[in-house]
Amino acid sequence: MATAADQDAETVAKLVSGVLRAGVEDHWLGQLSAYLGASEQALRLITSIFLGYPFALFYRQFLFYKDCYLIHLFHILTGLSIAYFNFGNQLYHSLICVVLQFLILRLMGRTVTAVLTTFLFQMTYLLAGYFYTATDKYDIKWTMPHCVLTLKLIGLAVDYYDGGRDWNSLSVEQQKYAILRVPSLLEIGGFSYFYGGFLVGPQFSMNNYMKLVQGQMTDVPGKKPNSFLPALKRLSLGLFYLVGYTLLSPYIPEDYLLSEDYANHPFWFRCLYMLVWGKFVLYKYVTCWLVTEGVCILTGLGFNGLDEKEHPLWDACANMKVWLFETTPRFTGTIASFNINTNAWVARYIFKRLKFLGNKMVSQGLSLLFLALWHGLHSGYLICFQMEFLIVIVERQVASLITESPILSKLSSITILQPVFYLVQQTIHWLFMGYSMTAFCLFTWDKWFEVYKSVYFLGHVFFLSLLFILPYVRKIMVPRKEKLKKAE
Repeated sequence: MATAADQDAETVAKLVSGVLRAGVEDHWLGQLSAYLGASEQALRLITSIFLGYPFALFYRQFLFYKDCYLIHLFHILTGLSIAYFNFGNQLYHSLICVVLQFLILRLMGRTVTAVLTTFLFQMTYLLAGYFYTATDKYDIKWTMPHCVLTLKLIGLAVDYYDGGRDWNSLSVEQQKYAILRVPSLLEIGGFSYFYGGFLVGPQFSMNNYMKLVQGQMTDVPGKKPNSFLPALKRLSLGLFYLVGYTLLSPYIPEDYLLSEDYANHPFWFRCLYMLVWGKFVLYKYVTCWLVTEGVCILTGLGFNGLDEKEHPLWDACANMKVWLFETTPRFTGTIASFNINTNAWVARYIFKRLKFLGNKMVSQGLSLLFLALWHGLHSGYLICFQMEFLIVIVERQVASLITESPILSKLSSITILQPVFYLVQQTIHWLFMGYSMTAFCLFTWDKWFEVYKSVYFLGHVFFLSLLFILPYVRKIMVPRKEKLKKAE
């Protein structure tokens, strides 16, 4: 057995050393990026994401049901090779945080102190990275995968803490993710550097990762998962978005929002361009998440049990609900369909943990503030998530008004008018989604402020006005309960 394990370890080492050599001999990337008109860093990123597929195939062929330490080692070495390929020696940032996280868990144990230390250290390290590397443009640098790692390690500390609490005091969700034994450095390393989620996510728990390593993430117990077709579907969908984004991006650049030509066009054109650009700019994120989801499905990490018809579900690592994203006319629908695992992480570890505040609105506001800071220190992130907070509040008030108002409820149920309502909703939805994304993508206040000024701060004026007007409209349109009883 020892000889076989040594041979497996040697095979892993040879594969990874080949990847490392490819990372060193990459002068061709500069030529290819110039030919494609893309940045070299962007090309490295997308190449690394697609590398997950040969890694996953290697894992299925040679490491499935092998010793766990071999699989952890494979994940660490492949993840480090991807980090080196993209960021060179700056991979030490992730190494520092992973090793220190292991020491925090070992030395502080299952304590609130360990959780708070983890949160403060990991977030401070990330924010310091943002501060020292920030520019006024979106740069692909070591902080990009590090923000993904930060959430992983904070979640790890919380789940480890939950594993030592009274089991009956935990919610069903907390019991699902609670870690019952001390993870080793090798396990934390494999969890952190797993190639299917290292660069751009998705988020997944240590428990699910350990099930993957132990061969439990499969629809056929004792055998490799039948996940080729589901993985291929997500890969194909990702390629579709990649091709579309590559072909159309030269015609819908975000820099145009800052141009004199944009400012000189009529107001309706500026709004229309913002609407189209706001929808299109999200496709680069959709592409990355669909491709990485396919990698996770191929390994088995995407397995999410069986449905009521005993069919396997492969959505455990889904970061996108594509159909909902493309068809929903509501902001809350887009939020529910976009970056799902990160949103679920924030709900699980931030929003629900703030229950002691006794106010859902405050908890939601603090959760969005955390998300804004997690994305970076630019003012544009704060403005974007502030707009999300405002828009969601208003949208819920409007939905409640329509439901409880007899007149509006009856009007909205008229079949012949529903396509018109849908078109109006979609126009409002994507116009103000683009408005919010403007601040998110332009980062600095001098840029997003200039664009917002060109459209007269339409988003803020529109939703703040509704926020103050809707309560008065509600008094008029929604009858009191006493009147309703008399009417009955």
